[in-house]
Amino acid sequence: LIFLWEKVKRIKLFNGGELETTHHTVLKEITELGKLELVKYAYRDVVEQKLVRDFLPDPKAILIIEGEAVGCIDLKKVQNDDVEFTGDTLIVRLPQPEICYHKIDHQKSKVYHTEYAFMNEGLLLEEAYKRAEVQILKAAVASDIFEQTKKNAETVLKPILEKTSGKKVVFHYPLEGELQRLK
Repeated sequence: LIFLWEKVKRIKLFNGGELETTHHTVLKEITELGKLELVKYAYRDVVEQKLVRDFLPDPKAILIIEGEAVGCIDLKKVQNDDVEFTGDTLIVRLPQPEICYHKIDHQKSKVYHTEYAFMNEGLLLEEAYKRAEVQILKAAVASDIFEQTKKNAETVLKPILEKTSGKKVVFHYPLEGELQRLK
């Protein structure tokens, strides 16, 4: 009887069996990139989200959200006339730094506490993540991420260009008035 039971247990009806997965992956698009990532700011945001109600208690959630914003310079915007040799100096006009991307790291983020959120937890958390992602972008713009991107361009690009050109390298960026005209 024990022998028979051991044989029956091995039938896939009783155990989990092997997991089979089939993928049909198709290349959708190839995008040419030219953005040089130069600085990454990591953020932690403690978010208190509340859904205000008239009659029932307000559902609440507290989340600790981790995220990042990356400053970069889009080298695809550099044209031939943006590079100029003057004596022993190479002048390079670079575009203004920008934020390449900002995002939430869902693996590092945690829901700390929820209250009265049984039926509204999904809505509360989804909205908290969306608002935290916007807040990370605002915090990055309000910080010195653009200046730090420029400094890191000096640190990373300048030695390469000086070594290859054999000249002193100077970077210039468009002024605010020029930016408005370029848009």
